[in-house]
Amino acid sequence: MDPLTTGALGLALMFALILVRVPIGIAMGMAGFIGYAILGGVKPSLSILVSEPAGIIANYEFAVIPLFLLMGSFATAGGLSAEIYRLAHAFVGHRRGGLAIATMGGCALFGAVCGSSPATAATFGRVALPQMLDRGYAPSFATGCIAAGGTLGALVPPSIIMIIYAVLAQVSILDVFVAAVIPAIIAVVFHGIAITIYTRFVPEAGPAGPRTGWAERWKVLRESWAVLVLLTAVIGGIYGGIVTVNEAAAVGACFTLFLALLRRRLSWGSFLHALGETATNTAVIYLIIFGASIFSYFFTISGAPQVLVSTIGAMEVPPLVIIFALLVMYLALGAVFETVSAMLITLPFVLPLVVSLGYDPVWWAIVNIVVIELGMITPPIGLNVFVLKGVAGNIPLGTIFRGVSIFVVSDLLRLILLAVFPVLSLYLLTS
Repeated sequence: MDPLTTGALGLALMFALILVRVPIGIAMGMAGFIGYAILGGVKPSLSILVSEPAGIIANYEFAVIPLFLLMGSFATAGGLSAEIYRLAHAFVGHRRGGLAIATMGGCALFGAVCGSSPATAATFGRVALPQMLDRGYAPSFATGCIAAGGTLGALVPPSIIMIIYAVLAQVSILDVFVAAVIPAIIAVVFHGIAITIYTRFVPEAGPAGPRTGWAERWKVLRESWAVLVLLTAVIGGIYGGIVTVNEAAAVGACFTLFLALLRRRLSWGSFLHALGETATNTAVIYLIIFGASIFSYFFTISGAPQVLVSTIGAMEVPPLVIIFALLVMYLALGAVFETVSAMLITLPFVLPLVVSLGYDPVWWAIVNIVVIELGMITPPIGLNVFVLKGVAGNIPLGTIFRGVSIFVVSDLLRLILLAVFPVLSLYLLTS
């Protein structure tokens, strides 16, 4: 059997298991185990089943995942999400669509603390949505802003998905974080432009609120000291070379725990809930990584990536055409799978192809995350939209999808810009 057929059968088995509701991590692991057993024998396959997870657990770089997840849980318990929103609202809430812009800014800042797109959407669905609706915002526009803002949670460093990509692709975590800075700024700016244009033509969708005086702004700024200290300690510490990524995550987790205790917002029950939530999310992420690693091992020894790279390399089409074909594939995957799963399912055969076309793997990390996150707000199964539906209650899915459509257009333009001009992602690394 030729390598491409072997690889295709492995993928077919994996997707068949997913369709019958086998958890994604287990489906990838089973497909990889069976495929490797057929190619190399049962005993070597059993060995990989043990050695790959053991190697991942022993990998020091993966320790940052539970630390950042714990930081996000303690930050939520300590009320940081509400402070972030109040800070952004004090400065831009008086403008037409100002609450929407404040929500985007809040999502970007909270994403830097939390690192999760669905968690950011769910948090701001609870914090921002009631205030937007109370102040006359159209339900579609309000929910669309929050669902789209949630996607910033994965793009603003530090981000869990960036860490996973960097470790598996064997590139520097810090390089990926640095490469994400300009794209994250572009994302916030493009969303702000989309809000401004939309409210200019449909002013009743986002009416202006009362102006906050400078005295009140300074008061809010002083009350938000914890947010500023946390961001400075975590992000400033990483980029300033003062602490490593793992140390920054540990500092952030300890600081948010201390803050929640200081404010007396952390009861014994909420403390145990934060630990349990972190343990559950960590276990889910690790299970997906285990499965992806085993499947990647099978896919590599099948020879399919090498044949795929050489076959596509022989095609007389510009590399950018192939990149855009991959982006279309990821839009479909992002609508069905959450970010980690969509990326890890395809990493074994997509990354070698992208590198063979002459592109930087750090640049691909940013483009890959942007396109999958875009899929999370597109029909028919935009994950962030469903998360927000769970928070919003009686607002129909169709209403949320209508509201998110203007941001889909904005994100498509941003994706094209980042794909055509890799320098936007790599400039800070090369300057």
